[in-house]
Amino acid sequence: MKIKKTFLIAAAVFMLTSCGNKSQQRTPEETTTTQATSEAPVYELEKLLADADKRLNQTVVVKGTVTHTCKHSGKRCFIVGEDGKTSFRVEAKGDIGGFNKELVGSELAIKGILKERRLTKEYIDQYEKEVNEQKNQEDGSAETCQAELTNIASMRDWMKDNNKDYYAIYYMDGESYEIVE
Repeated sequence: MKIKKTFLIAAAVFMLTSCGNKSQQRTPEETTTTQATSEAPVYELEKLLADADKRLNQTVVVKGTVTHTCKHSGKRCFIVGEDGKTSFRVEAKGDIGGFNKELVGSELAIKGILKERRLTKEYIDQYEKEVNEQKNQEDGSAETCQAELTNIASMRDWMKDNNKDYYAIYYMDGESYEIVE
């Protein structure tokens, strides 16, 4: 109930500020969606991830459609962007007590702090070694292993294309969210 009140107050503030600020200049990043916020720029998921390394540890708002919520704890959800392929993890922090399963299929605007987890080259090498060892076992997991090896190859391609010695996994420590109608 407390979250619903927070959303209603946020929506009212949004309506009041958006109606009075139509002549205000905005940067291209801030105009990526029709929703505005006085506290943080709003991004479509693909645009946020395109230059995420420049926004690390900053408060942003990202829009996406919920594809999964953790059913036991609700402490995280996954959203996809408009392309339906780009996936992003959001951790329940701040005012978010948890993500309930009824949110699956909903489009959310989630405010939070953009974070990064780095998989080192050594970690990826060890992971590849373990997958290859598992692939050599005759337990029917070869198809799964091949998918994992494809993911590893994609990670290495990203590292090469971006001239990095690690693979970056971006996620968000979510502070609050609202359902986009």
